Amino acid sequence: MLNASKRIWLIVISSLFVLVNGFFIYKEKFLFLGFPIIILLAYLALFKMDQLLKIVIFLVPLSVSLRALELEKKAGIDMALPTEPVLFGVLIIFTLKLFQGKAIDRKVLRHPVTIAIIINTAWILLTCIPSTHPLISFKFLLSRVWLLVGFYFMMSELFKRAKNMNQFFWLYISGFVLVIGYTIISHSSYNFDQESANWIMNPFFNDHTSYGAALAFILPFLTYHLFSGQVLGTKKVLLILLYLFILTALILSYTRAAWVSVIGSFLVFLVLKFKIRWWLITAITLLLGVIVIGSWTRITMVLESNKQDSSTDLKEHVSSISNVSSDASNLERLNRWKSAFEMFKEKPVFGWGPGVYAFEYAPFQRSYDKTIISTNAGDGGNAHSEYLGPLSEAGILGMLTFLGVIITTIITAVRTYKQAQSKRIKNLVLVAFLGIVSYYIHGVLNNFLDTDKISALFWGMTAIIVVSDIYFKQLSDEELAESEDYIS
Repeated sequence: MLNASKRIWLIVISSLFVLVNGFFIYKEKFLFLGFPIIILLAYLALFKMDQLLKIVIFLVPLSVSLRALELEKKAGIDMALPTEPVLFGVLIIFTLKLFQGKAIDRKVLRHPVTIAIIINTAWILLTCIPSTHPLISFKFLLSRVWLLVGFYFMMSELFKRAKNMNQFFWLYISGFVLVIGYTIISHSSYNFDQESANWIMNPFFNDHTSYGAALAFILPFLTYHLFSGQVLGTKKVLLILLYLFILTALILSYTRAAWVSVIGSFLVFLVLKFKIRWWLITAITLLLGVIVIGSWTRITMVLESNKQDSSTDLKEHVSSISNVSSDASNLERLNRWKSAFEMFKEKPVFGWGPGVYAFEYAPFQRSYDKTIISTNAGDGGNAHSEYLGPLSEAGILGMLTFLGVIITTIITAVRTYKQAQSKRIKNLVLVAFLGIVSYYIHGVLNNFLDTDKISALFWGMTAIIVVSDIYFKQLSDEELAESEDYIS
């Protein structure tokens, strides 16, 4: 109960807010209506950070960018609302705690994956200095840092309660389901055709490729729960309906890269499940490489003979994946890759600057590589590769340090999966790893780590693997059940 003094202050402050807000509404200025929300977020950030992070995860799929609202030029920066302003606030609190020596768990800080992330981020910082567009590069760096802090470092702290790792997936899925429902309903008015599938998920996702990538991320988690035998009765029926809902959304996204990435992650699952030796995989890969090199002329002729463009017909759409002769999407991707490599050759060490590919690649396009969707205006997106993008923007070390993050994560995930004593942790690590693997594959064809939608999943699942490796892999299921309280 509030004492008399506190009640008086509560009445005074509430009355003052109502009067001031009434004045602003009278003047037709409504921004002040959000003041209580700001106060609530500030309170959560200071005293209930774990709850704030959970709210952010739920809201990530529902966030809308300033670009989608056509407010990017007025704001001078593109960011997702409401998540990224909150993440910026989290970054400020994190920085203050960092100076107090309380921000990062030392075990997490010293983990090889974290070290690889820090090295990659440090190199991005260094390449911002000679950037051809320093302001853009430093904005890119700032965005990368608040995404990393919110979705990797702060999530690492959150996941020290093991049950929060499972909640992470369900929170994202809960918000995502609303977006999927909106997308499918809107898509139905266009008879689920392929052309409208490219943009129908706006304003929540920029296009169907990032939407498809997010669907591929969560599919391993839902697949595990569906076939684990742990969900029964009404919950099992609801889970089956949810699974079919997600699969339908993946198919209707017409995202060929997502389809390929799901197949790739399933193959990795088979390797882990049946304990196929890595030397055998390496040998098969090398053999296939030799066969491809030896048959390259014939392969090129076959690829060039494929004239099937993107289509609403799913069979034809799958066939169009290998069309490099007439499919505009495939040809434009090749154009972007060639431009990225040409940019790298001109500035191989420091690159052109983080985040500036879209502003610099136009002169590197060759007339014979251009397509009907090519542009010189710098408004056509990025390098469409999570690997060639850093190569052109941050030089050879930009790509290699990012590959370092991937390699250390793979090693950690496989080791933790094999050594985990708890079946629950083993399976959590497995589904997190398979989700990330889908993006490692998808990242060959697109890059979305500068968005909150994909960063939340990518860095969050990486954090699950790291925390499981540090704290939970030695615990049995019984010991894990006893350690649900926060680990200090």
